Amino acid sequence: MINIKNLYYWSRTNLFSNWYNSLISITIIFGFVYFLPPLFNWLFFDATFKGSSSEECYGDGACWIFINVWFKKFIYGLYPDEYIWRINLAFIILIFSVITAIFSKPKIRRYILIFLIFIFPFLATWLMGGFAIDIESLEIYIPILDEVDTRVWGGLSLTFIMSIFAMLLCFPLGIFLALGRRSDLPVIKYVSVGFIEFWRGVPLITVLFMASVMFPLFLPADTYVDKLFRCIIGITLFEAAYMAEVIRGGLQALPKGQYDAAKSLGMGYWKMNSLVILPQALKIVIPGIANTFIALFKDTPLILVVGLLEFLGMINLAKTNPEWLGFAAEGYVFAAAVYWFFCYAMSRYSQNLEVRFSTERK
Repeated sequence: MINIKNLYYWSRTNLFSNWYNSLISITIIFGFVYFLPPLFNWLFFDATFKGSSSEECYGDGACWIFINVWFKKFIYGLYPDEYIWRINLAFIILIFSVITAIFSKPKIRRYILIFLIFIFPFLATWLMGGFAIDIESLEIYIPILDEVDTRVWGGLSLTFIMSIFAMLLCFPLGIFLALGRRSDLPVIKYVSVGFIEFWRGVPLITVLFMASVMFPLFLPADTYVDKLFRCIIGITLFEAAYMAEVIRGGLQALPKGQYDAAKSLGMGYWKMNSLVILPQALKIVIPGIANTFIALFKDTPLILVVGLLEFLGMINLAKTNPEWLGFAAEGYVFAAAVYWFFCYAMSRYSQNLEVRFSTERK
C-alpha cells in the first residue's frame, strides 16, 4: 500500500525542491498527460492487429497487420524460404558459443573466443552463402550447399551479420592499432597514427560508397570481391579506428607503475600487455567499447546506399508496395522498437560487465 506521507516527502525532495525543479516537473507531467493518451490510443487501443491485407485495417490507430504480413521479409529479406534454416543454424551456433563462453572457465573461454574470431565468420559465410570450396586436393568430402547470392540477403539477419562480423573483427584490430600508436618504434607508431586519423577523417557513407563502387576499379580484371564482404571490410576498418582510440584511452589511464611492475617480473612486451596491461585497460573502457558497438549496430542502415536491403531497407521497400502505401509510420515505429531493444540490451550487458569486473572496495 502506498504511504501518502512518504510519497509527499519524496515528491517535495525530488520533484518540487525549488521553483525551477517544480517548473520542469510540471512541464514533464503536462507533457505526459497531453501526449501519452493519444499515443497509446494509436499504438494499442485503436490499432488493428489481426488480418492479412491492408483492406482489413480500420479506425484511426496503427495497422500492425503491415508488420505481420511483412515480418518474415523484415527478418530474412529476400532470402529463399527453403534455405532459411541455414541462417537460423548459423545464429544458433553463435548464440550457443556466446552463452558457453559467458558461463565457462577462462581456459575454455579462450578457445571459444578463438573460434568466434577466426573460425565462425568463415563457417557462417559458407553456411549462409553456400559458396563452393575447392577441397579436392585435400581428399576430404564436405557437402557443398546450394549457393545463395548475397544480393538476396537482407532484413534483420543482414543487420546482425554486418554488426557481428564487424564487431568480431574491429575489436582485435583496434587493440593492435592502439598498441601500435603507443609503440616506441617510429614506423609502427606513425603507420598506426596515419591509419587511425585517415579512417576517422572520412564519413562512413563515403567508405561504403568507395568499397562498393570505386574499389572494384582498382582490382585486376578477373578479380571479384562480393559487395557484402567489401562493405563488412569497410565498416570494420572504419570502426577499428574509433575502437583503437577508446582502448588507447584505457592504456593511458594506467599508472606507469603497472608497466614497471610487469617488467620487474621479467615479462616481455606481449606477455606484459596480454596478462597485465590490457585486462586492466579494457576494464576501464568497457563503457566506451559498448558505445562503439552500439554506434556500429545503428550505422548498418547506411549500407542501403550501396543496394543492400538490411532491416530498415526492407521496411523502406515494403512501404513502397502499392498495397501498403501510407503505412510507413508503423514500419518505422517497429524499427525503432527493435533497435532500442538490442541497443538497450548491449548497454545493460556492458553495465553488468562493469560491476562484474569492478575491483573498487565498497
